[in-house]
Amino acid sequence: MTSDQNANARFTTDDLTLATTPSRHSPTRFQLDVPDGWHQGRGAFGGLVLGALTRAITACEGDAARTLRSLSGEIVGPVLVGPANIEVVTLRSGSGVSTYSATLTQKGETLARATGVLGRTRVRDRDAFPKAPDDVARGWRDVPIAPVGPPAAPEFIRNMEIRSDGPFPFSGSPEAAAKGWVRPKKALTALGPAEIVALADAWWPAGLAREAAPRPVATIAFTLQLLAPRTPVDPASPLYHRAHTVAALDGYVVEHRELYTELGELIALNQQTLVWIK
Repeated sequence: MTSDQNANARFTTDDLTLATTPSRHSPTRFQLDVPDGWHQGRGAFGGLVLGALTRAITACEGDAARTLRSLSGEIVGPVLVGPANIEVVTLRSGSGVSTYSATLTQKGETLARATGVLGRTRVRDRDAFPKAPDDVARGWRDVPIAPVGPPAAPEFIRNMEIRSDGPFPFSGSPEAAAKGWVRPKKALTALGPAEIVALADAWWPAGLAREAAPRPVATIAFTLQLLAPRTPVDPASPLYHRAHTVAALDGYVVEHRELYTELGELIALNQQTLVWIK
């Protein structure tokens, strides 16, 4: 390969962990090589972008006892294939909680940002978890892989295995909901905060189940709370996804999502604000 060919070559990978891992150039500065093949419209899959910001934030925390508890973020413009810069700022590091802000830019333009809150374990006498959906107990092996892909679905979905319990998008369902199993097609070797953030965003918006045909929709705000699993998780196993529309007004939609392990443990709560583009 000539130097010109190498300069024009696009990074590709089907590995979610690799796709969300930026290289570190200083204690607070990172560079993400946004891979080809992960498009969601013009830009990269939002879960990939937020996962990379998550990985940069957690890399800046020197206390291993502090784990990511909450992440909020916005993607304000399409993040394109190629290099992107990430800078992390410590907003505050207290006795038990650290808060960081990470900003992603390309060609000097801010395209995404996230705030992460990391904290140490405090008390365990107030732990409380909801009952897992009945579908989790039935397992994922008998749920067929959903035949979703371009052009009806974004390109990045080729890298995901979706097993849907319905309703499917564009099915005209009376219910704005989505449920089933999700995992990367390339098996994960570890399930960390960045992978959980990305997988929470991998499923289609629940409101698409009510539509009769494809309709453009985009996430404009993302908030996720992580709950560390109490028992070991096989990173190669899928996670159970459950989502529903909470409310909608003026073309803006609030959606609530949950992720459970195969053993029925809730590990993530995700709220997204979406907008119907037209």
